[in-house]
Amino acid sequence: MDGTKRDQIKPGMRVLVVQKQDQPTGKLTEGTVARLLTNSANHPHGIKVQLVGGIVGRVKQIIE
Repeated sequence: MDGTKRDQIKPGMRVLVVQKQDQPTGKLTEGTVARLLTNSANHPHGIKVQLVGGIVGRVKQIIE
């Protein structure tokens, strides 16, 4: 699953995110969602989340 729909992402889920500084390279960071930062239902570049530990990024993939 990709991370463009807010209702598919919940705190505690494992996800792969791209951080702002990694957008040009597409480097992904794995982590656990602490909270959702995007308020809209959908976002074409991925829902912005904060991971446990404070990293902020846009969800590119949900780890099942």
